[in-house]
Amino acid sequence: MKKSSHTLLLLFVLSSTALWAQQENKDLRSGNKQYKSEKYTEAEVAYRKALEKNNKSFEANFNLGNALYRQKKYSDALDYFDRAGALSGNDKQKKAAALHNIGNSLLSENKIQESIEAYKNALRNTPKDNDIRYNMAYAQSLLKKQQNQQQQQEKQNEEQKQEEEQKKQQQEKPKTQQQQQQARMSKESAQQILDALMQDEKEAKDKQKKEIPAGNRKVEKDW
Repeated sequence: MKKSSHTLLLLFVLSSTALWAQQENKDLRSGNKQYKSEKYTEAEVAYRKALEKNNKSFEANFNLGNALYRQKKYSDALDYFDRAGALSGNDKQKKAAALHNIGNSLLSENKIQESIEAYKNALRNTPKDNDIRYNMAYAQSLLKKQQNQQQQQEKQNEEQKQEEEQKKQQQEKPKTQQQQQQARMSKESAQQILDALMQDEKEAKDKQKKEIPAGNRKVEKDW
């Protein structure tokens, strides 16, 4: 992936430079030199010194963001690119550079949708910037891939859920049949016991009738 960091090597050249402004330029020059030598930690130190002199310096904030980005401190870098963007004023090139690197930082943190929005805003300021256009296209392809993977995962989850539900039903079916069979057997057994009791009672009554003498039997009175 191409990630242009738009490192600014601009120096303040003011007609009436005070001691602090001169010192700020010295720190910026030192930071830029370290940055070009890929000594990003040393560059960070120099840019922070420049910010101590002037915390509203676009270049110091922006280049510090770059130094932090190169150290993979993406969240910290994002903060300084945001500050740089706020300090860009009406300069569309600076605004676009800050937004571009905001997009790069977001993309590096896998915040793809947010990075695309940052790239779009950058292109509104510099529509012909191919670096921004390239990175936005790359982020859009990542987003599409992510969405496809998410849809595929959701489909697999749904299929797995249906499969588990079918297995559950298959496991419960024999159990239900067994319960129904046991219920039928219990009912039949209860009926058999009831029939046996009724039969015993009938036999007992019949036996009792036989044992009572005929003369002692009560005859129903006819009215």
